Amino acid sequence: MQELNLALHGIADHIAAYRGGLEDSRVAPSATRADIRSQMMGPVPEEGAKTADVIAELIDRATPGLMASAGPRYFGFVVGGSVDAALAADILTSGWDQVGFNEALSPAAIAFEDVAGSWLKALLRIPSTASVGFVTGAQGANNVGLAAARWKVLRDQGWDVGVDGLFGAPRLRVVVGEERHATIDRSLRLLGLGEKSMALVPARPDGAMDADALAQVLDAEPAAPTIVMAQAGNVNTGAFDDLEKISEVTRRGGAWLHVDGAFGLWAAVSPQLTHLVDGLEMADSWGCDGHKWLNVPYDSGYAFCAHPDVHATAMAYTAEYLTGQVSGREYGGGDFVPESSRRARGFATWAAIRSMGRSGLVELIEGCCRLARRLADGMTSIPQARVVNEVVLNQVLISVGNASFTDRVQQLIQEEGTIWMGATTWRGERLLRVAVSNWATREDDIDQVVEAIARAVRTASD
Repeated sequence: MQELNLALHGIADHIAAYRGGLEDSRVAPSATRADIRSQMMGPVPEEGAKTADVIAELIDRATPGLMASAGPRYFGFVVGGSVDAALAADILTSGWDQVGFNEALSPAAIAFEDVAGSWLKALLRIPSTASVGFVTGAQGANNVGLAAARWKVLRDQGWDVGVDGLFGAPRLRVVVGEERHATIDRSLRLLGLGEKSMALVPARPDGAMDADALAQVLDAEPAAPTIVMAQAGNVNTGAFDDLEKISEVTRRGGAWLHVDGAFGLWAAVSPQLTHLVDGLEMADSWGCDGHKWLNVPYDSGYAFCAHPDVHATAMAYTAEYLTGQVSGREYGGGDFVPESSRRARGFATWAAIRSMGRSGLVELIEGCCRLARRLADGMTSIPQARVVNEVVLNQVLISVGNASFTDRVQQLIQEEGTIWMGATTWRGERLLRVAVSNWATREDDIDQVVEAIARAVRTASD
């Protein structure tokens, strides 16, 4: 026990020091995967080592390869750094080592998911009667939403996919926007529906689904069992599908509507932005990430379903040895997700919401959007830079030149390490892509982005 106490105190000191230095530290790693591996690869150790020595070696070997994505100047993928309360709760979660499968294994784990789930629904404008599954992220949420949808729309055709599988089933159609997130395609592969099940709806100039064209696509096969996949927040532009119109059209056609709201669904929390998700209440299922704008540690996402029985039918299971998995019980935990041996994800989510409250979360979301607009305004100081999207949320797309020049600018920015951002290709144009999602980002950090882009553009032009 003494060895554990010393190790945990040492880890706490290290984490505090690491987090305290993020504001001024280099963002990009200083070592590559190959660099780190070359120092560590070898035969399995024959003898064990003391915990303190193991942790010291872990820190020493890993530190050069850490990305400071938890800090205020990381603008790559749409991810946030965990707020302090969520980080501390996640450390407790690992220490408590609870299995969040059912009440028999951990009443606390399931109860905290119940409470955090109810708070999430209230914040995100999702009906209070919906079920909530705490999954790994947006991919997991889309998998679950599609699995529930697959069961329901085929059941409406007299086919039980859970019993009979997909061989011989009515052909299922999945209607998607032209600029859907790539996790949708992978979900269709994983669920056996395949990419050929997709019917494409054209995108508007901003990347959102053309809701007027959706009706034409649905009318092309009115009798087909159909799932419609809408999006709250285009991964490149931040644009929102017209959920109100899409909901109405989908309901008329008797289709299931799933909303992929990995980061954009958080707009519902903000009085300034909530109009962007008007109509979401009429959907059948929703997916959302916690490790994006809620700023909780990774391995955190949410799958919501307006039809809890369908949700549980698609995902739950039981066996004689599974204590607590009895008929008539209250669903929760592992009944709504693919995993049984799952960490207790509710603690960190509860802690994040409890620490910020609704007002703090509003401030976080609106603040990030305000900073994204500040960045867009700052691009006017760089002659060859041009913002190509309307900044409606936290995403900024910046043109600085042709594809090779843009990739060179991206490389220079990442190598310098003051900030970290990536590039994307949208509508055939190679662009710098900035996502502002971190609770700790401030105006000075955004000004450093402008300066870093300007320096890289000058260097690449020489």
